[in-house]
Amino acid sequence: VQLQASGGGVVETGGSLRLSCVASGFTLDRWTIGWFRQAPGKEREGVSCISKDGRSTYYDESVKGRFTIVRDNAKNTVYLQMNSLKPEDTAVYYCAAVFRIRPWRYFDYDNPANYDHWGQGTQVTVSS
Repeated sequence: VQLQASGGGVVETGGSLRLSCVASGFTLDRWTIGWFRQAPGKEREGVSCISKDGRSTYYDESVKGRFTIVRDNAKNTVYLQMNSLKPEDTAVYYCAAVFRIRPWRYFDYDNPANYDHWGQGTQVTVSS
């Protein structure tokens, strides 16, 4: 069971990036997927999350209206489209998967302890 996050890079303020989280060794459509980020000296924080069927999503207030999470289960991939990037978005971004969750409305998506598997992270740097 592996998750591979990619798509990070260096962009200017206002730019865009699309991160990908590809699963291998398991079928992604049975898993809830979350994106987290961790900036130097800070704790890992939840950015977004998408349900197994893609119909339900969560976004942190800091990224609402700028980031969009979608999944393509046929490609075993979840994407995080990031627009209007800001310097404070600079961090290592991780994707994570969880198989069983509480009912969606009770799921604490931004608690890293609630996830079973993690990708290795991809660096996003937004220059001012």
